[in-house]
Amino acid sequence: MQLPTLKSATLIRRYKRFLADVELSNGEIITIHCANTGAMTGCGEKGDTIWYSTSDSKTRKYPQSWELTQLKNGNMVCINTHRSNQLTQEALENKKIKELAMYDEIYPEVKYGEENSRIDFLLKGENLPDCYVEVKSITLVKNTIGMFPDAVTTRGQKHLRELMAMKKLGHRAVVFFAGLHNGFDCFKAAEYIDPKYAELLKQAIQEGVEAYAYAGEFEFSQEKPTALSLTKLVPFVE
Repeated sequence: MQLPTLKSATLIRRYKRFLADVELSNGEIITIHCANTGAMTGCGEKGDTIWYSTSDSKTRKYPQSWELTQLKNGNMVCINTHRSNQLTQEALENKKIKELAMYDEIYPEVKYGEENSRIDFLLKGENLPDCYVEVKSITLVKNTIGMFPDAVTTRGQKHLRELMAMKKLGHRAVVFFAGLHNGFDCFKAAEYIDPKYAELLKQAIQEGVEAYAYAGEFEFSQEKPTALSLTKLVPFVE
């Protein structure tokens, strides 16, 4: 996935969930939009280098958007979680997710389930069961272990229940953890943050819901990040 043209700044603070103050290289301080409404645990400490894009829209109050954080250990993380579906769709279209490469039809944002949900992707293929794919972002990493979630997620719990219901109806059901961070080589549910989600994920897998986590990799040009891609399946650990 090609990233928009990015410029760097130094993070001062994030506040009101949607806003962040940053300092530019010339010392100017500006306020930018933050598309990530979550806890962003470990994704933005004061003094971190962040990368932002600029919109051409004339109606936006804050035309700059926080896209990436370059952590103090050198790792990169995409904090704009809207990118996770774009990243996953590109990987699906290019057959980069081998576990789902047999499907040729990709339908995003399809209503389904009994709890008023939308599945991120409904996959269809000739003589294949429909496949419901829910995408989650890996932005939390500890000791090279990618984790989800980074905050209690009742929405994520609902999605697991919906996937279990789809599996019982005879469909394929998949929760796909997309690596928006390049510093992990295995994955686990963040039980210490949301034990209910971790328990539901374990139950879902026992009932036949498939769970995959893919590593992320950034590309650079002249030391600027230019692209992000999913590279390989990583193992689950306890």
